[in-house]
Amino acid sequence: MAHIKIRSHKALKRQRRKFHQRKRISGTAERPRLSVYRSNSHIYAQAIDDVNGVTLAASSDLDAGVKGGLDGKDKSEVAKLVGESIGKKLVEKKVTSVVFDRNGFIYHGRVKAVAEGAREAGLEF
Repeated sequence: MAHIKIRSHKALKRQRRKFHQRKRISGTAERPRLSVYRSNSHIYAQAIDDVNGVTLAASSDLDAGVKGGLDGKDKSEVAKLVGESIGKKLVEKKVTSVVFDRNGFIYHGRVKAVAEGAREAGLEF
């Protein structure tokens, strides 16, 4: 494992899961890696071409397009909107298939909601 200074045991465990996953997951231009990061208050998603080292599309709950429809929604509903947003951006760029990278987080709750939103927008995993 890379030598990274981690403050908490919980964060260290997530980093270990992340490194273990990333050994096997890689994105290409035709099938980018859809990486999800969640903090306590926000959620972010980006599609990455690892071969060329380029981010093809990104979305978060802080984006202007998503931020307008957040009133009265809980975090999972917001995460689903973020998934739909990045899905639409990728479909516009003629990308229909992605590799899902949960980034060491458990596939549950907000992470799962992003995946479901992206599927509804037309992406295949």
